[in-house]
Amino acid sequence: MNVFNVQPVRKQAIAVRTLLEAPLQLRSLNETVGWDNLITDESVHRPQLALAGFLELFTSHRLQVMGNTEVYYLRSLATADRLRAFRGIVERRVPAIVLTNSHTLDQELLDVATEYNVALLQTPYETTRTVHILSEFLGDQFAPHIVVHGSFVDVYGVGVLFVGRSGIGKSEIALDLVERGHRLVADDVVILTRKRDAILMGTGSSLIEHMVEVRGLGIIDVRQMFGIRAIRYQKRLEIVVELEDWNASENYERVGLDDTTVEILGIPIASVKLPIFPGKNITVIAEVIALNYLLRTYGYNAARHLAEKLEREIRTRSEQSSSTFDQRAVTYFQGDDE
Repeated sequence: MNVFNVQPVRKQAIAVRTLLEAPLQLRSLNETVGWDNLITDESVHRPQLALAGFLELFTSHRLQVMGNTEVYYLRSLATADRLRAFRGIVERRVPAIVLTNSHTLDQELLDVATEYNVALLQTPYETTRTVHILSEFLGDQFAPHIVVHGSFVDVYGVGVLFVGRSGIGKSEIALDLVERGHRLVADDVVILTRKRDAILMGTGSSLIEHMVEVRGLGIIDVRQMFGIRAIRYQKRLEIVVELEDWNASENYERVGLDDTTVEILGIPIASVKLPIFPGKNITVIAEVIALNYLLRTYGYNAARHLAEKLEREIRTRSEQSSSTFDQRAVTYFQGDDE
């Protein structure tokens, strides 16, 4: 599908102030110092060995997280040693330091961080949870994504993306599905983001949100018209439905034994090529596509079930035919003996 043959976008850096959006109740210990520093890596680092003086493998470009181990170690040192250990960290221009468990630092350490323009952030969360949440948050921030033209709908809990030429009816299908109780994720502009290794999440543009353009009518606000239950902000992509004009010479899938996929950002996604023509109820077919996907997910494949049933029937008839032939042969030869 050419619609997915676009170069993925990936952030190269984010500002430290972006961390305030993470669900960690972060607050600054040195006002807005270092908020414009750039984080260029999605991994986080705990500077335990660096505080002890081993700095050869210190990844200073990463976000630093200091928990009980680091804070109690600093407190155990004499004032001069504590300043030297902490200065060894911040003078390498780390973007920010996050203190967990509501820890704080002595004023002289806060002054050193401010001197080197390093942001000091504090969270009430314990260290393991903080690292997990920060890793997830930074993973989302740095995740590769592409923007595609289509309509994305949650149909029976299955994320279905409709793509096809402009004007083929993607928005109308999405609107019809919403009318039938399904939920719109995005229309026209769909942002697909790779999460971890095998998950694609789709969402809409913050500018367009849940607006739908219906040709001949104009812009419709789905949330205002159908209510909050008619929308969702993001959904995992599970099926791509490619809409195309009916072509009598095209050899379309009739049985469905072979699973077809399309690769998006390196992840194979189930796909269906759906020809349309006037009078064809695409909305009902879209619901059937979603339900059939759920059946296959739980181990039932209608096409394979039918194929196995036909194979058993053929085998049974073949055995019956062979048995009848053998019986006739025995009768024939017995007659000769008599």
